[in-house]
Amino acid sequence: MSHTVEILCVGTELLLGNIVNSNAQALSRELSGLGLNVLYHSVVGDNPGRLKAAVDQARKRADVIVTTGGLGPTCDDLTKQTLAECFGKKLVFHPECAQAIEAYFKRMGREMTENNLSQAYLPEDCSILDNAWGTAPGCAFQSGGAYVVMLPGPPRECLPMFKERAAPWLARLSEGVIRSRTLRVFGSTESGVEAIFRDRMNQLTNPTLAPYAKEGEVELRITAKADTAQAADALIAPVEAEVRSVLGDLVYGADVSGLEQVVLELARARGLTLGTAESCTGGLIAKRLTDIPGSACVFKGGVVSYHCEVKAGVLGVDQALLDEKGAVCAEVAEEMALGAKKALGCDLAVAVTGVAGPDPDERGNPVGLVYTALAAPDGTWVKKLDLAAPGARRDRIRTLAANHALDMARRWLEKG
Repeated sequence: MSHTVEILCVGTELLLGNIVNSNAQALSRELSGLGLNVLYHSVVGDNPGRLKAAVDQARKRADVIVTTGGLGPTCDDLTKQTLAECFGKKLVFHPECAQAIEAYFKRMGREMTENNLSQAYLPEDCSILDNAWGTAPGCAFQSGGAYVVMLPGPPRECLPMFKERAAPWLARLSEGVIRSRTLRVFGSTESGVEAIFRDRMNQLTNPTLAPYAKEGEVELRITAKADTAQAADALIAPVEAEVRSVLGDLVYGADVSGLEQVVLELARARGLTLGTAESCTGGLIAKRLTDIPGSACVFKGGVVSYHCEVKAGVLGVDQALLDEKGAVCAEVAEEMALGAKKALGCDLAVAVTGVAGPDPDERGNPVGLVYTALAAPDGTWVKKLDLAAPGARRDRIRTLAANHALDMARRWLEKG
């Protein structure tokens, strides 16, 4: 039997948009890895009537229900009570859970209020999922042909509890594994990639191939289901090879976080250092590079030269050039990259200057006109970009500009 899953996230704050529902995304990946088919995501507020209706609906269309949230000590934490009612179960006090909650507060050096002991009440005959990351234990049980797993809402508790506690309980339902390989593509659009592979995607059933638009790039995800991870990977491999053969160097990585990760890994492998000089991107490239742990062994630093005085005074851009042509031109981009390479003492430097909007600059340069440059040991290169797609926002132009700069570095590093 192939098991189907509905993830039911409980919390009014999710509906109001106060927090992002990251649990659903993370749990979907983990459940797929167990070979369980996630068919539905639902979100419901802290209301017992609506939660009961959502559970009743989930029971009709899935045999595995995974809930997050509503297990805490406050009056709006009603998930356990409601699901126990839905499945005709009593809530039972578990002294060992109470002791664990008390021990948690003692470790944290905080006073425990009496209402925290409500978290020790769990549905009868359930498997307790100990919470080493917070106070609210989770639980799992089987009833009426359904398998139910309840997890706390905070992501720092939810995901590790699933991996360490819930996954072993659900593993008995697995009839294989689902594996995915995500190819990252820069230099084409989702519609362009889809047009290339439309016929092939329609032919494939296992594995499947699907494009997803990301900010300024495209993901191509290959997904296979098989009895073992090795067998699934063997199904994925020829499709990945086919995609790479067709798209060539537009594919910049597989299962990577972004261009910045690839650039850092390539530079580290070659023993090279990197620096940045940014104008319209305002430090975005440096931020993305330093978001990655261990980047310090490659990234020397960056200069945010938003004003022409900084371009001239710190990066050494010729003042006469700035006076004649302004900050947005190929020559300034090149001198910014060379200046960063010299000032930071790095092997490679990328630079960006342009007009991110929402208005043209003082010289009439249009929104979306951007120049990126790369200074390397064997020369310098400049690229002129028109990033003003219809409705292009300032943040999108900045993201695309950063992507193009990083891609210049990636391509140079790949050539070796």
